[in-house]
Amino acid sequence: MKYKGIKRAEFINRPNRFIANVEIDGKREAVHVKNTGRCKEIFTEGATVILEKATNPNRKTRYSVIAGYKGDLLINTDSQVPNTVVYDALVDKKIMEIQSITHIKREVTFGKSRFDIYFEKEDKKGFIEVKGVTLEDEGICKFPDAPTQRGAKHIYELIEAKRQGYSSYIFFLVQMEGMKYFTPNDETDPEFGQALRLAKENDVEILVYDSLVKEDEIVIGESLDYII
Repeated sequence: MKYKGIKRAEFINRPNRFIANVEIDGKREAVHVKNTGRCKEIFTEGATVILEKATNPNRKTRYSVIAGYKGDLLINTDSQVPNTVVYDALVDKKIMEIQSITHIKREVTFGKSRFDIYFEKEDKKGFIEVKGVTLEDEGICKFPDAPTQRGAKHIYELIEAKRQGYSSYIFFLVQMEGMKYFTPNDETDPEFGQALRLAKENDVEILVYDSLVKEDEIVIGESLDYII
């Protein structure tokens, strides 16, 4: 996925989940944050962040934060992008574990959840729930970076879908390069980790891929090992 209207800025602070203050060309300006997670290790005072210019001239903020540097590591923080990256990769047959798709659709309801992707292949039907991973700790990537009841709920629904005969996948898109492996963040959200292990016991497929990240682009990378 390509971005347009990219600009660098210096991060100042984040007064709430949706707004950050940054310095652009020597001037302080409020910008939109495309991620409701904490991202505390990325959004630190003085850090370089990447902005995308808004296309709507009537919007209150001119820019949105889409990425940031944690030292030399560039991390895409746009929570809206993982679904698109994974969907495009499936269409382009870049996910080796899911091939020969005959039908694919985004945002499909099952039970009390809405899964990110529904697909059909041969005599099988399946659901994929996509999670974007932005938390890095000494080369290990983790999810989530904040407690999420919604995350565990989706996993339980995937288990139920599997019991009803659907193929079920939870797909972690790591929004950075060069990680050693992925693991659930049990310290922050033990229920999510427990739900993920239960999913594996019930034959829900777990996929982890990293991303090739530039300031103006993010695309699917390679399969990554995980430990749960």
